[in-house]
Amino acid sequence: MIRKVLKNKKDNKKLNKIIKKYKIPRMYLSVNRKSISKGVLLGLFIAFIPMPMQMLAVIMITPFFKFNVPIAISLVWITNPFTMPFVYYIEYKTGIFLLNKDSLENIELTLDWFSNNWDNIVVPLYVGTIPYSLFISIFAYYLINILWIISVKKEKNMG
Repeated sequence: MIRKVLKNKKDNKKLNKIIKKYKIPRMYLSVNRKSISKGVLLGLFIAFIPMPMQMLAVIMITPFFKFNVPIAISLVWITNPFTMPFVYYIEYKTGIFLLNKDSLENIELTLDWFSNNWDNIVVPLYVGTIPYSLFISIFAYYLINILWIISVKKEKNMG
């Protein structure tokens, strides 16, 4: 179903003008199972990594992979300014658990506190990022593939 919606939007005249003007390769906008699922995989993988300019990271990996870039860019916004503190806190707590360390006490939401405790935060945060980045992105990749195949089979059976 989502496949039909995306395929129908492909022949938009305004979009075609933008693509032609900026010489965007069509492979980065293709709507097929592999391209969409790779876009989901890469977008979610980067979304859970605590770093600035996640959208730029998606753009920087485009020469190495063929994937739907708009899907990947939109998915990095899962970690937006509203969700970021919660996601990164859970990743930090996961890192603390995996490293078998003690959690920081008396947390203050000030730049001074973060700069003084940066060394105690960064290692557990990035260790805790690994399982979420890997497992959620890989799970979503396979889920999109399976749902896409089911959708195509349903369409063939109906028509």
